[in-house]
Amino acid sequence: MKPSDCYDVLIVGAGPAGIAAACRAAGAARYVGLIDDNPTPGGQIWRGGREQLETRQARTWFDNLARANVEVRIGVQVAAQREPGILWAETEQGPCELAYKKLILATGARERFLPFPGWTLPNVMGAGGLPALIKSGYPIKGKKVVVAGSGPLLLATGAHLRTHGADVKLIAEQAPWSRLVGFGMALPLLSPSKVIQGAGYKCKLFWVRYLANCWPVAAHGETKLSGVTFRSGDKTWEEECDLLACGFGFVPNLELPMLLGCQIENGAVCVDQWQETSMGGVYCAGEPTGIGGVDQALIEGQIAGHAAVGELDKAAKLFPARKRAHRFARAMNHAFALREELKNLAAFDTIVCRCEDVIRARIEKYDSFRAAKLHTRCGMGACQGRICGSAADFLFGFKPEAVRPPIFPITLKNLPSKGQS
Repeated sequence: MKPSDCYDVLIVGAGPAGIAAACRAAGAARYVGLIDDNPTPGGQIWRGGREQLETRQARTWFDNLARANVEVRIGVQVAAQREPGILWAETEQGPCELAYKKLILATGARERFLPFPGWTLPNVMGAGGLPALIKSGYPIKGKKVVVAGSGPLLLATGAHLRTHGADVKLIAEQAPWSRLVGFGMALPLLSPSKVIQGAGYKCKLFWVRYLANCWPVAAHGETKLSGVTFRSGDKTWEEECDLLACGFGFVPNLELPMLLGCQIENGAVCVDQWQETSMGGVYCAGEPTGIGGVDQALIEGQIAGHAAVGELDKAAKLFPARKRAHRFARAMNHAFALREELKNLAAFDTIVCRCEDVIRARIEKYDSFRAAKLHTRCGMGACQGRICGSAADFLFGFKPEAVRPPIFPITLKNLPSKGQS
């Protein structure tokens, strides 16, 4: 590999944090690379590229990226580390190596799904996954939809569905009214822009029922979803629907930071004031450092970008904004913390690992995720524990263990040959 092929700064993940980091690093670095495994930049929240962006904030950052001296490469999935300073990735054209002097990890987060009877039925989808399908052309007009789970995403999803013609019957939030009201009252001080954003969602959902202290306990249907049973206090009832959009918050994507040896605490990557991890020259920004939303991701991304190229004075000027973003994140995560009752959603015969069809009764007898894997194959399917892993953490307290390469499934012909991995 020639020295000219080595990035001064390489950013993995082209969501808000990655885009912000790339834009700031490009101001002082000669060769900045931004890679993502999706077909367009934007991550999960800005999916679809600039043509499908719905906010001025998103369009502004895409314009910044277009003007910056950044090499953007999409469809690049990092699977392993060849050696320190070189990542190994797979593309449609085959495998490739990515050498770097400084690395910024902006790997984002994924939805948390909790298993309950019927959750594997067709037309039970993620609260973030269904809007993503709609952006890809999935027909939603006139379909009866219920949205359930926890977090601000439920309102955003409901508003998006209504905008595209869906008949949203109910939004069910598991958090109690007491915490939601407290969060709402603090919001003008925590983040005034979120008040405006929330008001916009509520206007679009004016006639839609919004119930707190409410969660799904079972999905029904023969070959596909036909209804969902909900619980609120001592009351249960069934809502007829064509689709259920359900998600219980987010969990950080930690596989690559763990593979590189970054220190993890409380389910997040540990970073210093410059967003640098325990591995020197490796920075991390956005959801992997703790779930906090797009504003936190943008600020942390900018700090990481400036710090990676030595612009510490510019990075330091963003510290107050990051402090405010962290305050908002703490309040949000407290308000939407998952209730203990959700640990009882999955019955003894409910599938927890849907890749390998492993039910709860087979998993809960073990004391670690590793033991459950060895005896049941839980977490050894196509998703490699990305779905059942976070569920097992919540249900049984199983923590993620060592990560082995490749961290994503890859084609056999692209496996590194002996002596190259």
